[in-house]
Amino acid sequence: MTTTLKSESTMSNRDLTLVLLAAFLGWMFDGFEQAIFPLISNPCLTELTGGDKKLIGMWNGYITASWLLGAASGGLVFGWLGDRIGRVRAMALSILTYSVFTGLGYFAQAPWHLLILRFVASVGMGGEWALGVALVMECWPERWRPLLAGAIGAAANVGYLTLGVIGYVFPVRQSNWRFVLLLGIVPALLTFIIRLFVPESERWKQSVKHQQARPVREIFSGPLRRNAILAIIFASVALIGTWASVQQIPIWVDRQVAADNPAAKAIAQAASAVGAIIGCLLAPLLGGRIGRRPAYFLLCLLSLAFCLILFWGMSTFNALFVLMVVIVGGVTASFYGWLPLYLPELFPTRVRATGQGVSFNTGRIFAAIAALNMGPIVAAYGGSYAHMCGTIVFIYVVGMILIWLAPETKGKPLPE
Repeated sequence: MTTTLKSESTMSNRDLTLVLLAAFLGWMFDGFEQAIFPLISNPCLTELTGGDKKLIGMWNGYITASWLLGAASGGLVFGWLGDRIGRVRAMALSILTYSVFTGLGYFAQAPWHLLILRFVASVGMGGEWALGVALVMECWPERWRPLLAGAIGAAANVGYLTLGVIGYVFPVRQSNWRFVLLLGIVPALLTFIIRLFVPESERWKQSVKHQQARPVREIFSGPLRRNAILAIIFASVALIGTWASVQQIPIWVDRQVAADNPAAKAIAQAASAVGAIIGCLLAPLLGGRIGRRPAYFLLCLLSLAFCLILFWGMSTFNALFVLMVVIVGGVTASFYGWLPLYLPELFPTRVRATGQGVSFNTGRIFAAIAALNMGPIVAAYGGSYAHMCGTIVFIYVVGMILIWLAPETKGKPLPE
């Protein structure tokens, strides 16, 4: 492996490893940050609202929506920065943003304090993904892209799982929820490592020498506009399917499937996370083998099929149910391994971070709308989470159709 890498890249193996490690840890901590509020939401909002259940539900929706909207903004803001000042500096700033503003939540005295802090933190989180993916894909040899895309895609779920284990060992209550937010400061240490040791993308440096980047204007004009619109749709299909449906599995289990089993919600969440890690690792390998478009079509088909089996065909919490949650978690999260493989191949180097950031995060806007209206949506389905989720997953049909309008990029070099 050592000889091959040196023959295909101007970077040393040490530099390549540092690039990958920085991107992996950055996205792993992103997942860690995303999992913090679901873990602390009930105890923290109980304290901050005085235990008013109506206010708890309302602020839970508002804060979740602010997180999603902040991430969508971050994809644009930090993607643009990454194309203008470089991947490494922008990534360090994005990680510093989400870690510091998460930690500041320790001092929140009202729900609106958390709403603002979570919004700003998620701006950093939304930008880190695009920057990390661009840096890795531009530095590593082409043949490693499917494997690396899987590693990056799985990283966030490793973060989810890590915080889940911490929450299991140290149960979160009203007396200690603020200390969980302090854990969010830990990624700030990563910024110093990135700035000191991680090398900048040579592709980016060469690209901006020849042409000044105007990222936002370029991705929505001329030949790139079609790719940008399709990429937004492909990412939105995955995000809507995840946030508006699969993310509701623990709530569905807790309230309607196994209400008399306090551990069932945690088991379902862990099962989904384990499946997600496996799915993220396998999906880009599939894309590398059979092509990007056939792989996406197959992922949509499998997601639709297994979600329908779970939501429409199962209502008893047992070993088979948990196994199906693992499978559903795997196939629906697999897109987050496929997207790091495909999105970099749709945009030239000078606008790649912005193109990826906007494409990946725009779907969070639709998910935010769903989060704000989750109560009425569930009510429209007679209070049944299963029927609601079983309907929303038909969004995958849109992906199955439109993927054939996109370019096939298997075996092609990254566009310069």
